[in-house]
Amino acid sequence: MSEESSHLSHPSPQKSWISRLSQFLSGEPQDQDDLLEILKEAREKHVLGSDAFMMIEGVMRVSQMRARDIMVPRIQMVVVPVDAQLRTILPLVLEHGHSRFPVIEDDRSTVVGVLLAKDLLPHALTDLDVSVEDLMRPVSVIPESKRLNVLLKEFRTNRNHMAIVVDEYGTAAGLVTIEDVLEQIVGEIEDEHDQVDEDSIIQRGDNEYTIKALTPIEELDDYFSTKFASDEYDTVGGFIVTQLGHLPKKGEKVVIDRFRFEVLRADSRRIYLLKLKILDAGNR
Repeated sequence: MSEESSHLSHPSPQKSWISRLSQFLSGEPQDQDDLLEILKEAREKHVLGSDAFMMIEGVMRVSQMRARDIMVPRIQMVVVPVDAQLRTILPLVLEHGHSRFPVIEDDRSTVVGVLLAKDLLPHALTDLDVSVEDLMRPVSVIPESKRLNVLLKEFRTNRNHMAIVVDEYGTAAGLVTIEDVLEQIVGEIEDEHDQVDEDSIIQRGDNEYTIKALTPIEELDDYFSTKFASDEYDTVGGFIVTQLGHLPKKGEKVVIDRFRFEVLRADSRRIYLLKLKILDAGNR
């Protein structure tokens, strides 16, 4: 066999995956798993960067996810009452630093509007008696079943950054923001209010700590004189996932001995930040 015919019978790896990708795009429809396998091969051959692969994977995942999968549960929403005055809610606004706050009526299950922090600025020094009802804006309401790719398009079209998620009875179940959706594609987006401490374990109060999920489990054991280390995991995040048996969402808690771990930040890929509370005998 000639050298030329040998080349023809053994196409280069790069041409191989490009041909498969072309066939996928031009041929009969196939499932996403096939496409991911092609893209994984391209990443392994350094034709496609890891960050680009993760974003493509995130885009594909978003098309399958729904609002209920990433929403902040109602019980964790930071809200303001519709009949409150600026002077009464200002401490809460300053404490949490959010740009938007759901406005509730009667109880947390009824959201009647959204308050933008920037709308408070003109009144903060001159009119602290102005009511939330006078300042709030209309709220966007979506069902729990809304697909995230559709929601992202609506956010862009309507220039909304937050939507209230309601259940089948029209009761508020939680909220979702445009940042929540984008994080499913690009990963965690930290803002100026996120913790940026270099230390892995930070004491925040009496028996309360924040812990980065990537903290080695041995470091946790050294700090608290515990014996959680195992061959099954290397990090505190891996330890929590193993204990729960699934990748937790923000707000999930687990109590292990006298330690209560709460997930502060997480996405569909991994945990980022945890809160640890050391319990006394009466709180277990």
